[in-house]
Amino acid sequence: MGYIRAMLAEVITIGDEILIGQVVDTNSAWLGQQLNQAGIALNRITSVPDTREGILEGLALAEARANLILITGGLGPTKDDITKPTLCEYFETELEENAEVLAHVEELFASRGYKMPPVNRKQAQLPAGCQVLTNPVGTAPGMWFEKGNKVFVAMPGVPYEMKGLMTDEVLPRVKKHFKTPEIYHKTVMTQGIGESSIMEIVTDWEESLPAEGLKLAYLPSPGSVRMRISGEGNEPEALQEKVHRKVEELKPLLEKYIFGYDDVTLQQVVGRLLSEHQMTVSTAESCTGGYIAHLLTSVAGSSAYFEGSIISYANAVKQSLLQVSESDLTKHGAVSLPVVEQMARGARTSLNTDFAVATSGIAGPGGGTATKPVGLVCIGIAGPNGVVSRELRFGKNRERNIRMFTLTALSLLRKEILKHLSRHTE
Repeated sequence: MGYIRAMLAEVITIGDEILIGQVVDTNSAWLGQQLNQAGIALNRITSVPDTREGILEGLALAEARANLILITGGLGPTKDDITKPTLCEYFETELEENAEVLAHVEELFASRGYKMPPVNRKQAQLPAGCQVLTNPVGTAPGMWFEKGNKVFVAMPGVPYEMKGLMTDEVLPRVKKHFKTPEIYHKTVMTQGIGESSIMEIVTDWEESLPAEGLKLAYLPSPGSVRMRISGEGNEPEALQEKVHRKVEELKPLLEKYIFGYDDVTLQQVVGRLLSEHQMTVSTAESCTGGYIAHLLTSVAGSSAYFEGSIISYANAVKQSLLQVSESDLTKHGAVSLPVVEQMARGARTSLNTDFAVATSGIAGPGGGTATKPVGLVCIGIAGPNGVVSRELRFGKNRERNIRMFTLTALSLLRKEILKHLSRHTE
């Protein structure tokens, strides 16, 4: 959540290793997040090869479209790193040695007990006229160029070096340099309903947005749909009030599905509820293989409410550790409501928790039958008020199914916690 500035940025990643898939470009995804939080709209991401022609073309196209051009990669001392000479050509300048950068590189090697190799002296050769951005954790400094009303920033491709430079040097300078109108956005997080179903429910509400200068974007992912409402204006407080008013109008339409706002996760929401009310949870997982426990424990402070998990993949484990009835396994099968309810009760008893969530299903791609197809999942939630269970059907992709099973289970757990709290306070 927050204000963003209506200006355009582009990212250029340099390196053959990205184009051939040898290295996954995580830098651009991170940069997109940081720019968004800082109020800068990312217009395009371009990957170019380690060639003079590729880099020059990428720079020229980005300059024609954007105010801020962020460049990563190709700043090493080896012969294949040609970014700096190419930048010199683009900005009509030449390389010159920077004494401060050279001293920093020598000191960096000395602090690690090494003598600086002669080739690393090249790291101190920078295009004349650029503003040097100090890189305390690496040998390649960042470089800031201004051309007319456009800003170009070159940073190393090593992720932790780039992130440090972006956070400490680049973003503070960018915020001072550019002044543009304000944009505010609010994200509504939903679970348990698809994008097309949401559209049918909120048609009239959505059609009222343009008249107020607001836009809606749907951001679906397996098991969840984010709805981002955005608007632009010169009065931040009035803009914020307008967006929040439309969100309040949306709430009753999607009351059953909204679990939070501004990219909060289900595991964070569940964890907050448990922590605030001093309650605990455990899991008994078959088809999800511990993924529910993984998400719950990915939240800092989860030790206050998460007690443990029993990964009961085999029926023998369901029987011995969760007290699932052999006769029910034979009669109903492992993927059934009676079995998943017993799994939830067994976990709650064995691990002595307020709540327990259990899953048993067929993630795929094989293992399904006519009556129990791939994508079928049974979820059980045991709590102070007894056990509830649901049978649901999803798709055929194993990875997507495991995630959707997990998020659905967490969503049901959240609703059961709220139901218990509501009864407890009545």
